Amino acid sequence: MKLLVVVSSLDLRQPFSATPAWWQLLKGLYEIGVEVIAAPYQGAPVESLWWRAEPNPARLPGDLFKSLRDASRALRPTRRTDVSSEASGESLSDKAVRKVANQFIAPLWQRRLERILRRETDIDALLFLTVPLNQLSGLPSQITSTFDIPVFYYDGDVPASLPNMRGFASGFRIYQGADLAEYTAFISNSSGGRAMLMELGAENVHTLWYGADPEVFSPVDVPAQDIDVLFYGHGREYRSEWIDRMITAPSRAIAGARFAARGTNLGDLGAARQLPYLSFSKLREYVCRSKINLCITRGAHASVYASSSSRPFELGALGACIVANPYLGIEEWFEPDKELIVVRSAEEAIERYQYLLENDRERIAIGSAARQRVLKQHTFRHRAQELIDIIKLYI
Repeated sequence: MKLLVVVSSLDLRQPFSATPAWWQLLKGLYEIGVEVIAAPYQGAPVESLWWRAEPNPARLPGDLFKSLRDASRALRPTRRTDVSSEASGESLSDKAVRKVANQFIAPLWQRRLERILRRETDIDALLFLTVPLNQLSGLPSQITSTFDIPVFYYDGDVPASLPNMRGFASGFRIYQGADLAEYTAFISNSSGGRAMLMELGAENVHTLWYGADPEVFSPVDVPAQDIDVLFYGHGREYRSEWIDRMITAPSRAIAGARFAARGTNLGDLGAARQLPYLSFSKLREYVCRSKINLCITRGAHASVYASSSSRPFELGALGACIVANPYLGIEEWFEPDKELIVVRSAEEAIERYQYLLENDRERIAIGSAARQRVLKQHTFRHRAQELIDIIKLYI
């Protein structure tokens, strides 16, 4: 099979948290024999051993827009919407961006994709990976009618990306003004999000959870586990309550425990120390240096059934002893009390941390069981095969 993929970004230096996952998914496709041509919606066309990169036809206007947008938000830290736009979660500036993108960006992409499809006549399907779909209105139906190939959209941010969740303050509003029925099928990271996507107009909806590449996220030997409890993540948005319950309060309550965090905009972390950011690859070392690793999932994902995120699978692949906040549907991926621990209060977190820090054998067993579960069911090679199985339904 041969796929043309338009991905949000291929550049790990861009501020898109899903980019490492897309690298792993595209690598997984290569490993099961799929040929991939990848074009980034934002940033540079990064080549790799696992895909052939195509240029971003709107890179210059996209980079200019991003610079202006970042500057505007730095000067206007509080998002405001007029009364008429609050219900839809789309401000006047959001509408203006969408109009400009459809007028100037979408035609550039349509010409580039048509050029590729005329040159590469054996492409089986076109896949959009978490790009702003309302900036490309009309393009999917045009591609399908002209080239008679299925066009798929994968949203890796459900439910946070959906209009009723209002998305992230730093993100696009990608659904307002979009026609989901243009796509052959929708795919998302969330089982519970399926009904929401159908209500928005998607005719065929499938679930493809995140995973982890066990060769990338493999345990490494470290001189010592010099961190007792670690959290690796960015921002308090939608998880402030659980950061307080699982880091701030316990770090002050457990005398002598070494709490640490690596991230930005995390707010008050109590007695936990901040670790320096060196590169994404440092995650593996930090996790392996830590006896307990926290998985604090944002409320939007945690409250909608089986809305997957990358971190549980990455930690599991690394053989970490995971302690998580309540996460609806987490049992779909890991067995609580055997492959990870779920806590429901600050008091329970304190009790569990103390127990696990005093019982090395049980802590190590939990981490080992989590890694075995990932190897059995949750690698990106598994996800790549599941994706191909979905695509084959429409070819």
